[in-house]
Amino acid sequence: MDNNDELTISNLAPLIRRRKVSPVELTNFLLNRIQHLQPVINAYITITPEIAISQAKKAEKEIIQGKYRGALHGIPISVKDLFYTSGIRTTAGSQILKRYIPKENAAAVDRLLESGCILLGKTNLHEFAYGATNINPHYGPVHNPWNVAHISGGSSGGSAASVVSAQTVASLGTDTGGSIRIPAAACGCVGLKPSYGRVSLKGVIPLAGSLDHAGPLSRCVMDAALLFEAIAGRDPWAPYSGKTALSTIKKNIKGLRIGIPKQYFFSRLQPDVRQAVSAALAIFEQLGAGICEINLKGMGLTASLAADITAGEAFAYHAKWLNRDPQKYGEDLRSRLELSRNMSALTYIHAQRERAEYAEMMEQALDSVQLLLTPTLPVTAPRIDEEYVRMGKVRADIRPILLSLTRPANLSGLPALSLPCGFSSEGLPIGLQLIGRRCDELTILRAGYAYESATSWHNRFPPDPKQTQMQIQG
Repeated sequence: MDNNDELTISNLAPLIRRRKVSPVELTNFLLNRIQHLQPVINAYITITPEIAISQAKKAEKEIIQGKYRGALHGIPISVKDLFYTSGIRTTAGSQILKRYIPKENAAAVDRLLESGCILLGKTNLHEFAYGATNINPHYGPVHNPWNVAHISGGSSGGSAASVVSAQTVASLGTDTGGSIRIPAAACGCVGLKPSYGRVSLKGVIPLAGSLDHAGPLSRCVMDAALLFEAIAGRDPWAPYSGKTALSTIKKNIKGLRIGIPKQYFFSRLQPDVRQAVSAALAIFEQLGAGICEINLKGMGLTASLAADITAGEAFAYHAKWLNRDPQKYGEDLRSRLELSRNMSALTYIHAQRERAEYAEMMEQALDSVQLLLTPTLPVTAPRIDEEYVRMGKVRADIRPILLSLTRPANLSGLPALSLPCGFSSEGLPIGLQLIGRRCDELTILRAGYAYESATSWHNRFPPDPKQTQMQIQG
């Protein structure tokens, strides 16, 4: 490929269909990129070149024979190493499962393969998805493609980094407290967390089942929409699943009502983030959207509610291994799980009740507007060697800061989209978050597409990370 910024499904699919681009050549190009960048970015845990080439040859043959399946046919993808893949190890970024090979695919993986996608490999993640930095003690940290001294964000950091550094066309991730949107914002790509229940979690290793979501990461909004349409098929594991009318995504947004919850989501932001999101808001106004401030009460409770629910459900899943092989866990995860050992059922049940009330409050706020607009992260990606980030005069722990603005959409189960809206003075990406009504992914995708079409942030491509690494080390 001549230009890495052209590596989108939207650009490639018509060329593949007309046989102007060969799936085999495209796959080889991306495998070469992986070989070149894996020592620097560390986006993958398992790379599957033989499988990828075999699938690419099959796709190319089918297309030549006139058996074109649709926009995803012949498109190489990566998948977070939390999804079952038949015959391919699924580690969850852990030592516990380092040799685990499932006998079947996760439902979402099956749908992508049935659509004709090509699997390049399994991406690196925060151990068992329980973290926001993607600093993995067993497989190493994922480095930010824009500056390898900085984190990718997590827990789907390998997926986001592989997309942004052109080591795949698109990827599949999971989101329990922001794990699709955090790395999407930190690395500068699009990440969609669908409504809870819209995408099947069958065959996905859980973190906290009542908060877990699966969704796509991609270079542009239309690609996220195409992937979402493929994985949101009806399934007993996804009670609200169904198709989306993608043909209306390009419809203008004149008259769209957008709410701005300033008292929590805008209270503590780095100056570059505040400026970029304010500029994005002005673009939406120019596009004809109606903007109004809304009052969302109780946002400060989201951290403790999400933490209690996640802690209880995560410990229940890990208890057998934690009792048998505690030394196989990284210290970060083991200590967090141990804190949950004596958690009472009352604490968990209370958190779930509070969560239901909170979700109802958020949905009521969306009665008067069609979506909410917020920053995705209050900061840009911290350095890998940092434990704290400065917010004005306050020094704060990185993890809760990264999770602070994304957790509300997990607790409510509402769909949320993160897309690039600028860069900091240090050259790091800034993310914009759109939160929509339940099962109305179409509106946030349409709004995201309109904003993206009016800007060029998604067309930026990072310099060769190897050169960046040499500059940092030199």
